Amino acid sequence: MKLRPSLVLLSVAFLGVVSMTSCVKNYTCQCSIVYSGVPGLPDSSAQSYSISNTQSKAKSECEAQSATYNNRVNPEQGNISTVETCILY
Repeated sequence: MKLRPSLVLLSVAFLGVVSMTSCVKNYTCQCSIVYSGVPGLPDSSAQSYSISNTQSKAKSECEAQSATYNNRVNPEQGNISTVETCILY
C-alpha cells in the first residue's frame, strides 16, 4: 500500500500543530498580603488559589491580582497600607 504525498503532508502538519499548542494545566497563584501604617494590624498572611489555563495566561491572571491599597482611617491615626504581591507557582 502506497501512502499518498498529501496524506503524509497532512499528517506532518497535524502533528506540528498539536506539538506547538500550549497545554492547559493547573497552576497555583500565591498572594502574600502585608499590612502597615498603624499599630494593631493583622500579621502578614498568604493566600493560594488554583488557576487552570496555559502558563502565560495563568501568570498574567495571577500577577494582575497584585495591588497596593491605602485606606485613611482618621486624621489622628494615619493611613493603613496593604500590599498584595501575587506569584505563580
